[in-house]
Amino acid sequence: MRRILLVCNLLIGVFFVTAATAQISKAEKKALVDLYSSTSGDSWKHSWDLQSSPNSWYGVTIKEDQVVSLNLHHNNLEGTIPESIKNLKHLKKLNLAFNKITGEIPYQLVELTKLRVLNLEMNRLKGIIPINIGQLIELKELTLFNNMLEGNIPESLGNARKIKTLNLSSNFLSGDLPKSLENLVNLESLELFGNKFSGEIEVDLGKLKKLTQLVLAYNEFKGAVPINLQNLRSLEFLQLQGNQFDSFVGLQNIKSLGLATFDSDNTVLNKKYNTPNWKVDDSRMADTKFEDDNDN
Repeated sequence: MRRILLVCNLLIGVFFVTAATAQISKAEKKALVDLYSSTSGDSWKHSWDLQSSPNSWYGVTIKEDQVVSLNLHHNNLEGTIPESIKNLKHLKKLNLAFNKITGEIPYQLVELTKLRVLNLEMNRLKGIIPINIGQLIELKELTLFNNMLEGNIPESLGNARKIKTLNLSSNFLSGDLPKSLENLVNLESLELFGNKFSGEIEVDLGKLKKLTQLVLAYNEFKGAVPINLQNLRSLEFLQLQGNQFDSFVGLQNIKSLGLATFDSDNTVLNKKYNTPNWKVDDSRMADTKFEDDNDN
């Protein structure tokens, strides 16, 4: 009986040791090592011991022998994102924000079709947003603000219909807003502050009924402010100033009762929607600051 118990204990021990030392695929490990090498891993705030198991590497979350999350926020990454990032095919979250990453967003990134969160803000990325970004159909959050990105918003982005947060502020993006943005019916926050978008807004923003934050300030939009904006009943935060709008008729009767912040180049409307008599729910005040929250 004792011998049987001993064997059972040994088998249980082997099982747990095996589980604890289970390895990710060679392709996934190489992708992580490539990222380490191409972004000066030895100089990271929280570096990796490449001789140890990836299970112990800072910011790496592994489930069922698959890398599902990579969070290296504010970790002093300096360099470029390698093309082999595409081999982290089980990733649901990729957060490389608040670093010193340069170069372009590799187009191979769109092969990470399980991504739900993509945070690349506060880096030094240049070039265009990958034209097939809409392949990321599970994406719920895309933040690329404070980089040096150029070109248009890809039309394909409208295929990522689960997106709730889209922040492309403070880049050099230009052109018209793609009509496909109307498809993002789950969008709650759309922030395009400080780019070079131009022309009249032909997108029916009124279809984005879940919007609570809309920031179009400091671009080169012209013509009339879209009349359908006033029907967005969930709006809490609206910034339109710093453009070339010549008509604000569409904002005379905003339906939202939770509007906390309103900014435009029309002083009459600013006064109307920012008076003490305007109903404001303090618990829903929008935070407009892009701060480093040291979220690891």
